[in-house]
Amino acid sequence: MIRFSAAVLILRALLALLFLGLVVAQTLIMPGTLAHMATEDPEFAYLQWPLLAFSVIELLCVQVVIVCTWQLLTMVTRDQIFSDRAFRWVDAILGAMALAWVLLAGLFIYIGSIATDPGALVLIMGMLLAGGVLLMLMYVMRALLQQATFLRTDLEAVI
Repeated sequence: MIRFSAAVLILRALLALLFLGLVVAQTLIMPGTLAHMATEDPEFAYLQWPLLAFSVIELLCVQVVIVCTWQLLTMVTRDQIFSDRAFRWVDAILGAMALAWVLLAGLFIYIGSIATDPGALVLIMGMLLAGGVLLMLMYVMRALLQQATFLRTDLEAVI
């Protein structure tokens, strides 16, 4: 159990650092980068605010996943993961991931309509594929949690 506790502690520290980094990115890095882009490339300056909104929402989706993962970790350490409450957190993760994926797909379609260089499209396509894999993996993990919860409930009924 000591190793598990250490792993949970390390994971929480990493999640907290990631969350902090995302806040910095949302409030400082993305606005500054996009403002710089607008001054350096005036023909795309009209994209500054839509890209900022897109970036903030995408990062917010990741923050939702972090908070939900934190809550699920708490449930695991308290041996409460096989309960209906866990499904709310998992469903929130799935919702955030789905929203992020749909927004990224929209960006792919838009960039595809204006791009003259395939580099950005290939990069976004790779992100779409990776995001789709993660989304489907999370869906499968939810199904496994559902089966495990059902089996544990049956086992407790027998005992």
